[in-house]
Amino acid sequence: MPHTQLPRLGQGFYWQDIKEGQAFQTFRRTVTETDLINFISVTGMLEAIFIEAGHEGGAIHGRPVPAALTYAMIEGFILQTMIQGTGLAMLELTQKIHAPVMVGDTIWATVTVTGIRPTSRNGRAVVDSDIEVFNQRHERVMTYSARRLLAGR
Repeated sequence: MPHTQLPRLGQGFYWQDIKEGQAFQTFRRTVTETDLINFISVTGMLEAIFIEAGHEGGAIHGRPVPAALTYAMIEGFILQTMIQGTGLAMLELTQKIHAPVMVGDTIWATVTVTGIRPTSRNGRAVVDSDIEVFNQRHERVMTYSARRLLAGR
């Protein structure tokens, strides 16, 4: 069989492959000190609460990570498994933070498809989803709604 006819491993869903109300669970990942340092270094989020262990002036004790890091890690899971090669654009995002994520926490998420609207061009669709992010104690730490443009067949 020619290589162009083989199924591609890791290929994301086309919008026709998902249904409104369908839910998925991501893998889990433990947030490390290295994750924190790399993220704040590349983004410039060099706040004392993130760079100074035991920072006295912070409202959170321990090693909190930026919510943006938590979001980015979950989006990485979604990209690698659900929309790789089919996700065309993030159109809108509404986010709420419920609790801090700390170095050493293990995060994961559920993704629920809440809407699918085919567009008039190129077989694409606008796909809405609600994402709930949890830690290892099953505490909800973040929720967000995403509107993405997905490819079709």
